[in-house]
Amino acid sequence: MSTSEAVIDRIQFGAPRAPLVDTFGRAVTYLRVSVTDRCDFRCVYCMAEHMTFLPKPELLTLEELDRLCSAFVARGVKKLRLTGGEPLVRRDVMTLFRSLGRHLDSGALEELTLTTNGSQLARFARELADCGVKRINVSLDTLDPDRFRALTRWGDLGKVLAGIDAAQEAGIHVKLNAVALAGENEHEIPDLIQWAHGRAMDVSLIEVMPLGETGAERADQYLPLSTVRERLARQWTLEDIPFRTGGPARYVSIRETGGRLGFITPLTHNFCEGCNRVRVTCTGTLYMCLGQEDAADLRAPLRASESDEKLHAVLDDAIFRKPKGHDFVIDRPGRAPSVRRHMSVTGG
Repeated sequence: MSTSEAVIDRIQFGAPRAPLVDTFGRAVTYLRVSVTDRCDFRCVYCMAEHMTFLPKPELLTLEELDRLCSAFVARGVKKLRLTGGEPLVRRDVMTLFRSLGRHLDSGALEELTLTTNGSQLARFARELADCGVKRINVSLDTLDPDRFRALTRWGDLGKVLAGIDAAQEAGIHVKLNAVALAGENEHEIPDLIQWAHGRAMDVSLIEVMPLGETGAERADQYLPLSTVRERLARQWTLEDIPFRTGGPARYVSIRETGGRLGFITPLTHNFCEGCNRVRVTCTGTLYMCLGQEDAADLRAPLRASESDEKLHAVLDDAIFRKPKGHDFVIDRPGRAPSVRRHMSVTGG
Protein backbone atom coordinates (compact mmCIF):
# COMPACT_ATOMS: atom_id res chain seq x y z
CA MET A 1 0.00 0.00 0.00
CA SER A 2 1.35 3.42 -0.96
CA THR A 3 1.64 6.32 1.47
CA SER A 4 -1.31 8.12 -0.16
CA GLU A 5 -3.47 4.97 0.08
CA ALA A 6 -2.54 4.59 3.73
CA VAL A 7 -3.59 8.18 4.42
CA ILE A 8 -6.90 7.66 2.62
CA ASP A 9 -7.61 4.50 4.58
CA ARG A 10 -6.67 6.15 7.86
CA ILE A 11 -9.07 9.01 7.11
CA GLN A 12 -11.89 6.84 5.81
CA PHE A 13 -11.81 3.85 8.10
CA GLY A 14 -10.68 5.40 11.37
CA ALA A 15 -14.11 4.81 12.90
CA PRO A 16 -17.18 2.90 11.70
CA ARG A 17 -19.73 5.05 9.89
CA ALA A 18 -23.42 4.54 9.40
CA PRO A 19 -24.52 2.95 6.11
CA LEU A 20 -26.11 5.18 3.49
CA VAL A 21 -29.87 4.54 3.67
CA ASP A 22 -32.46 6.79 2.01
CA THR A 23 -35.82 7.87 3.39
CA PHE A 24 -37.53 4.93 1.65
CA GLY A 25 -35.35 2.42 3.50
CA ARG A 26 -33.18 1.58 0.47
CA ALA A 27 -29.52 1.00 1.32
CA VAL A 28 -27.06 2.45 -1.18
CA THR A 29 -24.64 -0.40 -1.82
CA TYR A 30 -23.80 0.21 -5.50
CA LEU A 31 -21.78 3.17 -6.77
CA ARG A 32 -21.16 4.04 -10.40
CA VAL A 33 -18.33 6.51 -10.95
CA SER A 34 -17.53 8.19 -14.25
CA VAL A 35 -13.78 8.69 -14.56
CA THR A 36 -14.07 10.69 -17.80
CA ASP A 37 -16.72 12.16 -20.07
CA ARG A 38 -14.54 11.42 -23.10
CA CYS A 39 -15.01 8.49 -25.43
CA ASP A 40 -13.47 7.17 -28.62
CA PHE A 41 -16.96 6.42 -30.01
CA ARG A 42 -19.90 8.76 -30.68
CA CYS A 43 -22.85 6.38 -30.35
CA VAL A 44 -26.00 7.87 -31.85
CA TYR A 45 -28.10 7.34 -28.69
CA CYS A 46 -25.43 8.62 -26.30
CA MET A 47 -23.52 11.57 -27.79
CA ALA A 48 -23.67 14.22 -30.43
CA GLU A 49 -21.20 13.73 -33.27
CA HIS A 50 -19.28 16.89 -32.38
CA MET A 51 -19.06 16.92 -28.60
CA THR A 52 -17.57 19.58 -26.37
CA PHE A 53 -15.88 17.80 -23.50
CA LEU A 54 -15.09 19.10 -20.04
CA PRO A 55 -11.80 20.94 -19.52
CA LYS A 56 -9.37 18.49 -17.94
CA PRO A 57 -8.70 20.72 -14.88
CA GLU A 58 -12.35 20.31 -13.88
CA LEU A 59 -12.00 16.54 -13.56
CA LEU A 60 -11.20 14.89 -10.28
CA THR A 61 -7.67 13.55 -10.15
CA LEU A 62 -7.20 9.81 -9.90
CA GLU A 63 -6.15 10.30 -6.28
CA GLU A 64 -9.36 12.23 -5.59
CA LEU A 65 -11.43 9.55 -7.28
CA ASP A 66 -9.74 6.96 -5.07
CA ARG A 67 -10.51 8.97 -1.94
CA LEU A 68 -14.11 9.54 -3.01
CA CYS A 69 -14.72 5.87 -3.80
CA SER A 70 -13.12 4.92 -0.50
CA ALA A 71 -15.52 7.24 1.35
CA PHE A 72 -18.47 5.38 -0.18
CA VAL A 73 -16.91 2.01 0.67
CA ALA A 74 -16.61 3.22 4.27
CA ARG A 75 -20.38 3.87 4.19
CA GLY A 76 -21.35 0.41 3.02
CA VAL A 77 -20.96 0.41 -0.77
CA LYS A 78 -20.14 -3.14 -1.81
CA LYS A 79 -20.16 -2.85 -5.60
CA LEU A 80 -18.15 -0.24 -7.45
CA ARG A 81 -18.41 0.25 -11.21
CA LEU A 82 -16.10 2.61 -13.10
CA THR A 83 -17.67 4.10 -16.21
CA GLY A 84 -17.31 6.99 -18.65
CA GLY A 85 -17.50 8.04 -21.42
CA GLU A 86 -15.07 5.24 -22.02
CA PRO A 87 -13.16 4.65 -18.77
CA LEU A 88 -10.17 3.01 -20.43
CA VAL A 89 -9.29 6.14 -22.41
CA ARG A 90 -8.53 8.00 -19.15
CA ARG A 91 -4.77 8.36 -18.90
CA ASP A 92 -3.20 6.13 -16.22
CA VAL A 93 -6.63 4.81 -15.19
CA MET A 94 -5.11 1.46 -14.27
CA THR A 95 -3.42 3.09 -11.27
CA LEU A 96 -6.93 3.75 -9.94
CA PHE A 97 -7.98 0.13 -10.50
CA ARG A 98 -4.84 -1.10 -8.77
CA SER A 99 -5.40 1.21 -5.81
CA LEU A 100 -9.07 0.37 -5.38
CA GLY A 101 -8.22 -3.31 -5.48
CA ARG A 102 -7.07 -3.04 -1.87
CA HIS A 103 -10.71 -2.83 -0.79
CA LEU A 104 -11.31 -6.20 -2.44
CA ASP A 105 -8.34 -7.62 -0.57
CA SER A 106 -9.69 -6.30 2.75
CA GLY A 107 -13.19 -7.59 2.07
CA ALA A 108 -14.74 -4.13 2.42
CA LEU A 109 -15.67 -4.21 -1.30
CA GLU A 110 -17.27 -7.24 -2.91
CA GLU A 111 -16.93 -6.27 -6.56
CA LEU A 112 -14.86 -3.86 -8.65
CA THR A 113 -16.01 -3.72 -12.24
CA LEU A 114 -16.46 -1.46 -15.26
CA THR A 115 -18.62 -0.76 -18.27
CA THR A 116 -16.64 -0.35 -21.47
CA ASN A 117 -17.16 -0.12 -25.22
CA GLY A 118 -14.44 -2.75 -25.59
CA SER A 119 -12.18 -0.74 -27.87
CA GLN A 120 -9.27 -0.79 -25.39
CA LEU A 121 -9.91 -4.19 -23.80
CA ALA A 122 -7.27 -6.08 -25.75
CA ARG A 123 -4.71 -3.74 -24.21
CA PHE A 124 -5.95 -3.79 -20.62
CA ALA A 125 -7.79 -7.10 -20.02
CA ARG A 126 -4.94 -8.94 -18.32
CA GLU A 127 -4.12 -6.02 -16.04
CA LEU A 128 -7.79 -5.61 -15.10
CA ALA A 129 -7.92 -9.26 -14.09
CA ASP A 130 -4.78 -8.81 -12.01
CA CYS A 131 -6.49 -5.91 -10.19
CA GLY A 132 -9.33 -8.19 -9.10
CA VAL A 133 -11.86 -7.37 -11.83
CA LYS A 134 -13.79 -10.57 -12.41
CA ARG A 135 -16.77 -9.33 -14.42
CA ILE A 136 -17.29 -6.53 -16.92
CA ASN A 137 -20.05 -5.13 -19.12
CA VAL A 138 -19.28 -4.50 -22.78
CA SER A 139 -21.62 -2.30 -24.80
CA LEU A 140 -22.29 -3.97 -28.15
CA ASP A 141 -25.43 -3.26 -30.18
CA THR A 142 -24.72 -5.14 -33.41
CA LEU A 143 -22.44 -7.76 -34.97
CA ASP A 144 -22.68 -6.16 -38.40
CA PRO A 145 -19.44 -4.17 -39.06
CA ASP A 146 -21.12 -1.55 -41.22
CA ARG A 147 -24.00 -1.00 -38.85
CA PHE A 148 -21.58 -0.93 -35.94
CA ARG A 149 -19.63 1.87 -37.58
CA ALA A 150 -22.87 3.73 -38.33
CA LEU A 151 -24.19 3.44 -34.76
CA THR A 152 -20.87 4.37 -33.13
CA ARG A 153 -20.06 6.86 -35.93
CA TRP A 154 -16.46 5.64 -36.16
CA GLY A 155 -15.97 2.50 -34.06
CA ASP A 156 -14.17 -0.63 -35.26
CA LEU A 157 -16.10 -3.83 -34.51
CA GLY A 158 -12.97 -5.95 -34.97
CA LYS A 159 -11.22 -4.20 -32.06
CA VAL A 160 -14.19 -4.75 -29.80
CA LEU A 161 -14.41 -8.46 -30.63
CA ALA A 162 -10.66 -8.80 -30.04
CA GLY A 163 -11.15 -7.10 -26.68
CA ILE A 164 -13.89 -9.53 -25.71
CA ASP A 165 -11.58 -12.40 -26.66
CA ALA A 166 -8.80 -10.94 -24.50
CA ALA A 167 -11.10 -10.47 -21.52
CA GLN A 168 -12.36 -14.04 -21.67
CA GLU A 169 -8.83 -15.35 -22.08
CA ALA A 170 -7.88 -13.40 -18.94
CA GLY A 171 -10.67 -15.16 -17.02
CA ILE A 172 -13.03 -12.18 -16.89
CA HIS A 173 -16.74 -12.91 -17.27
CA VAL A 174 -18.21 -10.68 -19.98
CA LYS A 175 -21.81 -9.51 -20.15
CA LEU A 176 -23.06 -7.65 -23.21
CA ASN A 177 -25.24 -4.56 -23.00
CA ALA A 178 -27.27 -3.79 -26.12
CA VAL A 179 -29.51 -0.78 -26.60
CA ALA A 180 -32.63 -1.77 -28.53
CA LEU A 181 -33.11 0.74 -31.34
CA ALA A 182 -36.22 0.81 -33.49
CA GLY A 183 -35.41 0.39 -37.17
CA GLU A 184 -31.69 -0.06 -36.49
CA ASN A 185 -30.79 -3.27 -34.71
CA GLU A 186 -34.13 -4.72 -33.62
CA HIS A 187 -34.02 -7.48 -36.25
CA GLU A 188 -30.51 -8.50 -35.07
CA ILE A 189 -31.36 -8.99 -31.43
CA PRO A 190 -31.98 -12.79 -31.63
CA ASP A 191 -28.69 -13.36 -33.48
CA LEU A 192 -26.78 -11.23 -30.97
CA ILE A 193 -28.27 -13.18 -28.07
CA GLN A 194 -27.52 -16.54 -29.68
CA TRP A 195 -23.93 -15.50 -30.45
CA ALA A 196 -23.36 -14.27 -26.90
CA HIS A 197 -24.89 -17.33 -25.25
CA GLY A 198 -22.75 -19.53 -27.48
CA ARG A 199 -19.73 -17.87 -25.86
CA ALA A 200 -21.11 -18.13 -22.30
CA MET A 201 -21.94 -14.42 -22.12
CA ASP A 202 -25.15 -13.03 -20.64
CA VAL A 203 -26.92 -10.21 -22.46
CA SER A 204 -28.89 -7.24 -21.14
CA LEU A 205 -31.18 -5.30 -23.46
CA ILE A 206 -31.72 -1.63 -22.62
CA GLU A 207 -34.40 0.83 -23.66
CA VAL A 208 -33.02 4.06 -25.12
CA MET A 209 -32.90 6.75 -22.44
CA PRO A 210 -33.81 10.41 -23.07
CA LEU A 211 -30.57 11.97 -21.85
CA GLY A 212 -28.84 14.82 -23.70
CA GLU A 213 -29.09 16.09 -27.26
CA THR A 214 -27.50 13.62 -29.68
CA GLY A 215 -28.73 14.88 -33.05
CA ALA A 216 -31.13 11.92 -33.28
CA GLU A 217 -34.84 11.83 -32.47
CA ARG A 218 -35.33 9.70 -29.33
CA ALA A 219 -38.99 9.04 -30.10
CA ASP A 220 -37.92 7.44 -33.39
CA GLN A 221 -35.23 5.34 -31.68
CA TYR A 222 -37.42 4.08 -28.85
CA LEU A 223 -38.29 0.38 -28.93
CA PRO A 224 -40.26 -0.90 -25.90
CA LEU A 225 -38.66 -4.02 -24.49
CA SER A 226 -42.14 -5.39 -23.81
CA THR A 227 -42.44 -5.63 -27.60
CA VAL A 228 -39.01 -7.26 -27.90
CA ARG A 229 -39.85 -9.81 -25.26
CA GLU A 230 -43.10 -10.74 -27.01
CA ARG A 231 -41.18 -11.33 -30.24
CA LEU A 232 -38.49 -13.41 -28.55
CA ALA A 233 -41.13 -15.50 -26.78
CA ARG A 234 -42.45 -16.61 -30.17
CA GLN A 235 -39.00 -18.02 -30.98
CA TRP A 236 -37.72 -19.26 -27.61
CA THR A 237 -38.91 -20.37 -24.19
CA LEU A 238 -38.32 -17.53 -21.72
CA GLU A 239 -38.46 -18.35 -18.01
CA ASP A 240 -38.36 -15.64 -15.32
CA ILE A 241 -35.57 -16.26 -12.81
CA PRO A 242 -34.57 -14.52 -9.54
CA PHE A 243 -30.97 -13.95 -10.70
CA ARG A 244 -29.64 -10.45 -9.87
CA THR A 245 -26.28 -8.74 -10.31
CA GLY A 246 -27.02 -5.69 -8.15
CA GLY A 247 -28.16 -3.62 -11.12
CA PRO A 248 -31.59 -2.85 -12.58
CA ALA A 249 -31.88 -5.78 -15.01
CA ARG A 250 -34.63 -8.35 -14.59
CA TYR A 251 -33.54 -11.69 -15.99
CA VAL A 252 -34.99 -14.63 -17.84
CA SER A 253 -33.33 -17.85 -18.87
CA ILE A 254 -33.71 -19.02 -22.45
CA ARG A 255 -34.20 -22.77 -22.51
CA GLU A 256 -33.01 -23.25 -26.09
CA THR A 257 -29.74 -21.29 -25.74
CA GLY A 258 -29.00 -22.11 -22.11
CA GLY A 259 -28.16 -18.48 -21.33
CA ARG A 260 -29.54 -15.52 -19.39
CA LEU A 261 -31.16 -12.43 -20.84
CA GLY A 262 -31.76 -9.23 -18.88
CA PHE A 263 -34.25 -6.46 -19.55
CA ILE A 264 -33.47 -2.91 -18.38
CA THR A 265 -36.71 -0.97 -18.77
CA PRO A 266 -36.53 2.62 -17.46
CA LEU A 267 -39.56 3.57 -19.58
CA THR A 268 -41.96 0.63 -19.88
CA HIS A 269 -41.46 -0.65 -16.32
CA ASN A 270 -39.22 1.34 -14.02
CA PHE A 271 -37.14 -0.43 -11.40
CA CYS A 272 -37.05 2.33 -8.79
CA GLU A 273 -38.63 0.45 -5.88
CA GLY A 274 -35.42 -1.49 -5.29
CA CYS A 275 -32.89 1.14 -6.38
CA ASN A 276 -29.61 0.74 -4.51
CA ARG A 277 -27.50 2.94 -6.82
CA VAL A 278 -26.07 6.42 -7.03
CA ARG A 279 -23.76 7.94 -9.64
CA VAL A 280 -20.82 10.31 -9.40
CA THR A 281 -19.53 12.26 -12.40
CA CYS A 282 -15.88 12.76 -13.23
CA THR A 283 -16.16 16.28 -11.75
CA GLY A 284 -17.42 14.98 -8.41
CA THR A 285 -21.13 15.69 -8.86
CA LEU A 286 -23.34 13.12 -7.16
CA TYR A 287 -26.63 12.27 -8.86
CA MET A 288 -28.93 10.36 -6.56
CA CYS A 289 -31.10 9.36 -9.55
CA LEU A 290 -30.16 8.97 -13.20
CA GLY A 291 -33.49 10.42 -14.29
CA GLN A 292 -33.54 13.49 -12.03
CA GLU A 293 -31.51 16.71 -12.06
CA ASP A 294 -31.06 17.06 -8.29
CA ALA A 295 -27.37 16.70 -7.46
CA ALA A 296 -24.75 17.33 -4.79
CA ASP A 297 -21.25 18.75 -5.19
CA LEU A 298 -18.71 16.37 -3.64
CA ARG A 299 -15.66 18.03 -5.14
CA ALA A 300 -15.82 21.10 -2.89
CA PRO A 301 -15.84 19.22 0.44
CA LEU A 302 -13.33 16.74 -0.95
CA ARG A 303 -10.88 19.56 -1.66
CA ALA A 304 -11.71 21.61 1.42
CA SER A 305 -9.86 19.42 3.90
CA GLU A 306 -7.83 16.26 4.31
CA SER A 307 -10.53 15.18 6.73
CA ASP A 308 -13.68 13.73 5.21
CA GLU A 309 -16.11 15.04 7.82
CA LYS A 310 -17.57 17.63 5.41
CA LEU A 311 -17.73 15.06 2.62
CA HIS A 312 -19.70 12.62 4.76
CA ALA A 313 -22.05 15.39 5.86
CA VAL A 314 -22.82 16.18 2.21
CA LEU A 315 -23.37 12.47 1.52
CA ASP A 316 -25.85 12.23 4.40
CA ASP A 317 -27.83 15.21 3.11
CA ALA A 318 -27.76 13.98 -0.49
CA ILE A 319 -28.93 10.44 0.24
CA PHE A 320 -31.74 11.92 2.35
CA ARG A 321 -32.92 13.64 -0.86
CA LYS A 322 -32.75 10.52 -3.05
CA PRO A 323 -36.13 10.45 -4.85
CA LYS A 324 -38.53 7.55 -4.93
CA GLY A 325 -38.29 7.26 -8.71
CA HIS A 326 -37.27 8.84 -11.98
CA ASP A 327 -39.29 10.80 -14.52
CA PHE A 328 -38.08 9.47 -17.87
CA VAL A 329 -40.51 10.14 -20.69
CA ILE A 330 -40.10 9.59 -24.43
CA ASP A 331 -42.30 12.43 -25.65
CA ARG A 332 -43.46 13.51 -29.04
CA PRO A 333 -40.83 14.33 -31.72
CA GLY A 334 -39.10 17.68 -31.41
CA ARG A 335 -39.29 17.86 -27.62
CA ALA A 336 -36.10 18.33 -25.58
CA PRO A 337 -34.83 15.22 -23.75
CA SER A 338 -36.16 14.53 -20.27
CA VAL A 339 -32.67 15.17 -18.84
CA ARG A 340 -30.36 17.56 -20.66
CA ARG A 341 -27.03 16.12 -19.54
CA HIS A 342 -25.53 13.35 -21.68
CA MET A 343 -25.20 9.82 -20.41
CA SER A 344 -21.43 10.14 -20.86
CA VAL A 345 -21.40 12.93 -18.28
CA THR A 346 -23.39 11.04 -15.67
CA GLY A 347 -21.69 7.72 -16.28
CA GLY A 348 -23.05 5.23 -18.79
